[in-house]
Amino acid sequence: MDKSAYINKIASYLPNSPINNEEMEDYIGLIGGKPSRVRSIVLRQNGIKTRYYGLDKEHKITHSNAQLAKEAVEGLFMNKAIPTDVTLLACGTSTPDQLLPSHASMVHGELGNFPMEIFSSAGVCLTSLQALKICYSNILAGLHEKAVCVASELTSPALVSKFYDPEYEVTHNSPDKDPYMAFEKDFMRFMLSDGAGAVLVQDHPEGDHPLKIEWIEMTSYANELPTCMFMASELQPDGCLKSWKEYTPEEIKERGVLVGKQDIRQLKKHIIRYWVDHIEAVLSKHKVKAEEIDYVIPHVSSMFFYEKLNDEIAARGIALTKEKWFTNLTSVGNIGSAAIYVALDELIRTKEIKQGHKILLLVPESGRFSYGTVLLSLSAGKQYKGINFCVKNTVNTCR
Repeated sequence: MDKSAYINKIASYLPNSPINNEEMEDYIGLIGGKPSRVRSIVLRQNGIKTRYYGLDKEHKITHSNAQLAKEAVEGLFMNKAIPTDVTLLACGTSTPDQLLPSHASMVHGELGNFPMEIFSSAGVCLTSLQALKICYSNILAGLHEKAVCVASELTSPALVSKFYDPEYEVTHNSPDKDPYMAFEKDFMRFMLSDGAGAVLVQDHPEGDHPLKIEWIEMTSYANELPTCMFMASELQPDGCLKSWKEYTPEEIKERGVLVGKQDIRQLKKHIIRYWVDHIEAVLSKHKVKAEEIDYVIPHVSSMFFYEKLNDEIAARGIALTKEKWFTNLTSVGNIGSAAIYVALDELIRTKEIKQGHKILLLVPESGRFSYGTVLLSLSAGKQYKGINFCVKNTVNTCR
């Protein structure tokens, strides 16, 4: 008998209180003591109204990345007690608290439950689906029966002005240089949010709302496309990255080598076209008609790309336009790898999902252009709205 894998529970954790656009720089600070020149442009295009930071106004971290992940994982279970038959923990993030040990090791340490197999996925937004595929594949192979996948991000501490000020001061004192951050760096400060999302994956349906994982597909186009988003490195004229390891400590500080950067030109040129290429390819591979899909959750970094994606899908005649879409980007911000699970959680809690409904998860990764798609179907039970799914913040309330 062929095995299947099911997402039987989902939990989210968003730290502290939502922060509106006017408050952002109270938390992440002013570079050089001056308001950003690009802030209003970026916020107008991305459409984000509120986001969450694991950071207070004194720039002190309130939650580590591993702690955010822990909160989401514990939210899957009554009284935060992890059953001993959960034998696999797969973690994805683009912002681990340290280079070593692995992120999953630190999450497991925070949980402090019992010995188990762990897995860490490193990258950008697609780490969420990479971790999920580890759980899915292990269950299909019969190696595990019950696994937890969690994706989490803590970006706000890396957006604090103190990491940008040295470069500002160097350029400010050089008459031949612009004393403001390059757009590729400042842009990132007004896009990102903190949080975590977790799913419980099992080899059988359980509860009123089991979501069968029909398939998970991922495609990298790094063989033909350049680097677009990078950190702890600098992009060279020939398109190669120069690692932080090749700079002196003074250069790392003065050039802002460690901060995140996005090549907006490459992003606009490639992200949508290749995304829709991937979607068409995987639907064709699995012989799924777009008309069969009831809900689509596209992980978009900006409402600007939300519209661009819709336009490209419509232009190709694919029946997956925004009438079927769900996003919470404007209220929670761009939580990177965690975004897809936080959005799925909210979709399930707020929409009437019925047996047989199909949900398509779409995740792009602009690091060097990779894409992932997951097809889920509500496999059993009655019409469902909001039972047994948990959203947590510092108040820790289940709905």
